[in-house]
Amino acid sequence: MFPVTESPVLHDIRAAYDAVAPLYAELFSNVLETLPMERAMLAAFAELVQAHNAGPVADIGCGPGHVTAHMHALGPTTFGIDLSAEMIALARRAHPDLRFDEGSMTALDLADEVLGGILAFYSIIHTPPRQLPAVFTEFQRVLAPGGHLLLGFFAGDNPLPQEFDHKVTLAYRWSSDSLAELLRQAGFVEVGRLQREPHQDERQFPQAQLLVRKPLAPPGAADTRPEHDTGP
Repeated sequence: MFPVTESPVLHDIRAAYDAVAPLYAELFSNVLETLPMERAMLAAFAELVQAHNAGPVADIGCGPGHVTAHMHALGPTTFGIDLSAEMIALARRAHPDLRFDEGSMTALDLADEVLGGILAFYSIIHTPPRQLPAVFTEFQRVLAPGGHLLLGFFAGDNPLPQEFDHKVTLAYRWSSDSLAELLRQAGFVEVGRLQREPHQDERQFPQAQLLVRKPLAPPGAADTRPEHDTGP
C-alpha cells in the first residue's frame, strides 16, 4: 500500500510500468544472455559483496526479477524491490523461491546498514535529476560499511542530465563523470566503471555501469583499504 502523499512522478512511473509489465517481461527476461560485459560487471559486483560479507543484495527496481535471479545464482543472497505491483507479481510467479517486495527507492522499508550490496540496473533512469541525491542518500543509509552499489544507466556526453523519450516513460541520460560526482557527494567511493557502445537492437545510446562502495571508515576518516584486501 502506497501513502496518499506519493509524488506525481512516482505515481506516473508506477502506472506506466504496471501497464507494460507482461510485455516488458517477455522482451527482457533473457536479455543478459546477450550482454557479456554486463554479466562481467555483475560477476565482479557479486564477488566483492561476498568478500566483504556485509549482508544480502537488494535489486532495487527489479522489474520481473530476471537480474535478481541472476545475481542470486552468482552467490549472494538477493531479493528484489520494485515500485510496480504488476512487476512484483510477475517476479514472484517466475521466481517463487526468491523474495520480492513492492516499494520505492526514495523511502526503502529497510533498517540502517543491513545490505551488503545494492543493484540498481537501469532503475534510476526515470528519477528526476533534482531527486537523485536523495535516492543516493537513501542507498547510503541502508548499505553496511564496505557494502557495494552497482548502477546501470544510459550514458550521455553532456555534463548535465539529458531527457529522452523512453518507451515506458520519461527518462534521463547521465555522463559517467557527473553521476560519479553525485555518488561521491553522497559519501561513496568509486571502484570502477564500464561504458560500451549500443548493440544494433538497442536504443542508440551508450550503456554504462558504475561500481561504488560505502567506506569502511566513518565520515571524515580516511578509508584507504584496497579492494582486494579482505583481511583485518
